[in-house]
Parts: sequence; C-alpha cells; structure tokens
Amino acid sequence: MGGRFEGWYYKHQTRDGILVLIPGRAADHAFVQVVTEQRAYYITYPLSAYQRGEVLKIGENIFSSAGVRLSICHPELKLSGEIQYGALDAIRGDIMGPFRFFPMECRHGVHSMRHGLSGRVTLNGEVYDFTGGRGYIESDSGRSFPDGYAWVQCNDFADFSVMAAVAKIPFYGLRFWGHLCVVHLNGREYRLATYNGGKILGVAQDSLELKRGKFRLSVQIAAGDGQSLPAPRFGEMKHRIRESLSCWARFRFTEDGKVLFEGESSCASYEYEMLDGGL
Repeated sequence: MGGRFEGWYYKHQTRDGILVLIPGRAADHAFVQVVTEQRAYYITYPLSAYQRGEVLKIGENIFSSAGVRLSICHPELKLSGEIQYGALDAIRGDIMGPFRFFPMECRHGVHSMRHGLSGRVTLNGEVYDFTGGRGYIESDSGRSFPDGYAWVQCNDFADFSVMAAVAKIPFYGLRFWGHLCVVHLNGREYRLATYNGGKILGVAQDSLELKRGKFRLSVQIAAGDGQSLPAPRFGEMKHRIRESLSCWARFRFTEDGKVLFEGESSCASYEYEMLDGGL
C-alpha cells in the first residue's frame, strides 16, 4: 500500500462530551488519533500492528460495526474501555456514486449516519459515559486529502442527520469542484451530489449551500479554532488540518422553498481547508 493511506472516523457524542477515534494507516506506520473538544492525541504503531478483516485491530484496540474496545497506555494518553453500538443507520449505496469505479485521490465512505451508544471509557482518569449517546462512522482512503475542501456533519436532532462535503477534485488531468451530501430526515434519504445533478451555490468559512432540483440545504457555521490533526499527503501523515468537533451550526433544508427541517446545534463537527483561496 505504498504511498497510500486508509482511515476511519468514529464519532461518539454524549452529554459528557464528544470523543472521536480515527484509526488508520499511512505509508510507513499505523495510528490511532484520539480527539476531544479540549485536545488531540496521535498514537503511532508499526504497520504490522494494523490488521483489517471483519474487524479492524491496531495493537490492543478493536474497531467494528458493533463497537470499539480501547486499550492505549502512552506517556500522554491513558485510554481504556468499551463502547457498544446499536443498529447502524446506513445510506443507500456508495456515497461516491459512479466515481467509485474510477481511481480517486481520496475516496470517501459513509457507514452510519446515526446509531445508539452504550458503555464508557476512561481517558486520563476522566470517565465518559456514552450510554444513550449517538454515533457516526465514515472513512477515507487514497493518497491525499483534497487541496481545498469543507466538511460538516451533525446528528444532534431526533429526526435529522446530515453529512455534506465540498472538495476540489483532480480527475484525469482536470480539476473541478465536486460535492457529496446525505440528509436523513424522518426515515427518508435525500442525496445531493455532483453526480446526480447537484450544484454548489456557495461555500465559505462560515457557510455552505447546496442544491439539487427542488431541494436546497443551507448551513450557517460558527467554528472556533478546533484541534490540529495530522492528515495525509501522498500517503504520509505530514499535512495538518483543523477540526472543530462541536461548533454551532444552523441547518435549513427546503423543498421548492417549503421548509422540511430547520434547527441549530452546538454539536456539529466541521473542517474547512482552502489552500488556494477556495472556489
């Protein structure tokens, strides 16, 4: 897998706080990133510690669709415990659509928009009880994160979950701005994407607006500095990005101007990286 990376994103949200786990591998090592609202940790392992089959194992840590089991003993991080997952809320088909058949710089996956949580973990002596909380799972693989992108995710509502991303995509010598978006609302899935006729109406550090036919998603965001995280560049984790785990965001989803959903949350997760000035 030289020059390539693979990573998974497990978000756990509860009244005690938010814990994100990012297990993965780069060209020369395996890793587990642990991210809270206060701090981020990057724990490295030899490549031989990365074992992916029906479950993903890195050292003593296990990640699966049923939950995670954690055991990290590091000078800066002591993390142990288990979190169990309820039934996953999967999307219909591959989020990449027809682009899944082509070689891509970065391939995105969405594995659960929302699922219930139970169990607890202890992080540097602090107990996080996730019973009754909500989870989210996605993945990325390829060579590099895009040069420019924005990403937002939120499932802090009883009947509304959303993931939306806009990115500058290299494709057979061309570069274009594309987007992916899934909205789950009242048991129905809506897909707004470049490959099904969707359009990017606007993207900025504090806003995102997408449209497909009669459906429109508008997001207003107030993100802080967030946490600085290692990210892939040509298979090596030498790039840096910033992620706000729990920022304020307002979501408005409409059909022909009629509001299907409108609400705000203080637990949206957000990344905004525009290396060349954006759109």
